[in-house]
Amino acid sequence: MVAWLFSRLKLSGFLCKNQRGLNLNYLQGRYLVNIRLKWVKDKDLDTVVSAEKDLKAVCFLVSIISSSPEHCLPVYHLRRHRRQLGIPNDVKMSTFIRRYPSIFHESHILDSAGTRVPSFCLTPEARELHAEQIIVLRQCWTDLRSRLCRLLMLTSGCTLPLQTIDQLRWDMGLPYDYQNSFIPYNHDMFSFIRLQDHRIGLKLLKWDNDLAVSELQKNAASQQMEEDIRNGYLAFPIGFTRGFGLNRKCMDWLKEWQTLPYTSPYCDASHLDPRTDVSEKRIVGVFHELLHLTLQKKTERKNVSNLRKPFSLPQKFTKVFERHPGIFYISKKDDTQTVILREAYDGDKLVQKHPLVSIRERFTSMLRKGQLDRSRGLYKKDPSGHFHNDEVNETLYSSEEVSDHNMLLEYDSESDGLIDNNC
Repeated sequence: MVAWLFSRLKLSGFLCKNQRGLNLNYLQGRYLVNIRLKWVKDKDLDTVVSAEKDLKAVCFLVSIISSSPEHCLPVYHLRRHRRQLGIPNDVKMSTFIRRYPSIFHESHILDSAGTRVPSFCLTPEARELHAEQIIVLRQCWTDLRSRLCRLLMLTSGCTLPLQTIDQLRWDMGLPYDYQNSFIPYNHDMFSFIRLQDHRIGLKLLKWDNDLAVSELQKNAASQQMEEDIRNGYLAFPIGFTRGFGLNRKCMDWLKEWQTLPYTSPYCDASHLDPRTDVSEKRIVGVFHELLHLTLQKKTERKNVSNLRKPFSLPQKFTKVFERHPGIFYISKKDDTQTVILREAYDGDKLVQKHPLVSIRERFTSMLRKGQLDRSRGLYKKDPSGHFHNDEVNETLYSSEEVSDHNMLLEYDSESDGLIDNNC
């Protein structure tokens, strides 16, 4: 019934400048059509989300602990990061960490009052995998810098508040402490500035025309008709959950919507009337590009809530996720809404896997194994009721072991030749 949506034809490239010749009367005459498409559960994409439960918080904790001078931190220091870790308010920090004995080893220190308090370091296996992650991060330095550049290029002033970037850093693969370990070594590209609301923001210093080409434009040659490319009528790849049905009215609307002019997310769209389908297609293009900038082509819906003004979007802009379920899927797993780019997945597998994603998958396997071993009784309780594995080497990091910050210090931002860029 919707087989025409999946055809792929071989064609040539498309440039943003072609859009200047579009008929503005036509553009402004296509008002939004009142169409509502149903949400249908996609088990494969829900699995993608549920498989990573707690992974971001665990990986951030690994980075925080490994970057500390002693490579071991008392729980009251870790609590300071609770909000950015996203740990539920009804879960104690120590309780959360003890869920994953394959990653964290618990000991005790005395506080200033002489009271024993929990302190956590990494297990040898976690230290080894984190060291591999640092190496991969260095290899992907140029790729991550390009992703951050393109994110800022999507905004009207090439500027975003650090708070907004913080919400996206995990999805984009940036280090947890990117403000100290990443930005200063790209001072020719980025600058910290004071915003009008007195917050600190990050500004892109150089516009790069080579980066101002969207993923849809890059893939146009293999996915679009040559005549449509010349006229700027690029269509988005579409796919639906098995069993998803479209009535004739929805099919006709979607087919016509796909033939509307495509406005690159890197181009000025101030001439578009926000009440039109053409403007909506531009919004879809913005988030299509944003999700392509993430490692796993997904992000929590709340992470984009602060992007309306920077991206020059109308009110209620996130409704495009519901109106276009063939492009985006909204997973409702883990008490949140996660927006996923459908075209990036074959079932529950990424079509193109970033090297950092492979590291994250290994962390996920380690989490599962630790929980399984704990359920089998392989982790014993000490007199305080805390789990530990007798085989774990309790020796803390030596002063020679690497942290995120020290490893990245070795990178010379002016000499890309020192890094094997495998990303």
